[in-house]
Amino acid sequence: MSSGVIRVTPPMNTTWLIVVIILAVVALAVIATVAYLTSRRRHREHLRERFGPEYERTLAETGDRRATEAQLAAREKRHRQLDLRDLDDHERAHFHDRWLRVQGDFVDDPDRAVERADALVAELMTARGYPVGDFERRAEDISVEHPDVVQHYRAAQQISAANAHGRVDTEELRRAVTSYRSLVEALLDGGPPQRSDDSSPDNQTRADTTETHP
Repeated sequence: MSSGVIRVTPPMNTTWLIVVIILAVVALAVIATVAYLTSRRRHREHLRERFGPEYERTLAETGDRRATEAQLAAREKRHRQLDLRDLDDHERAHFHDRWLRVQGDFVDDPDRAVERADALVAELMTARGYPVGDFERRAEDISVEHPDVVQHYRAAQQISAANAHGRVDTEELRRAVTSYRSLVEALLDGGPPQRSDDSSPDNQTRADTTETHP
């Protein structure tokens, strides 16, 4: 005996339309996922290429890759907002000559030379337009353009801080001055300028002694 229920079967065209819509949604989801993963991979590669050893140092510090990449991306964004400027020839010669005197003073007073080197770096950064608050902020700003040099800067700062408590020897102080020099040269746009008229050849001779005879 018939129950009286009438079963309505969807037309074949409607069934196929539903299937097509489901497949389209799945395909779009897959495409979006692939695009996201590709974007993340490219972003990661960009940060690793730009920051080099600083990427690995930050990763070791945070222990989390996403946190590391967020920090480094924030540094890039902040760096773009800085009003940085190049030094003119006179400024470059002035800072270069002062740096030579710092190196020359190392022979007679290595403690004082390290202190002056740290102060000169801060002054040079100010002249270039970098904000010079706490050390970590300075290092982060420098790392965007000079990820290799900033490692030397961190090492020099550690020695300088230890020296304030009398816990370093002359060889370590020499390494600090050498590390500071790497940053000075980077901030002077890659190398020493033409010497100004008031520079003395004796300064260069004495500075060279810091390499072999601290």
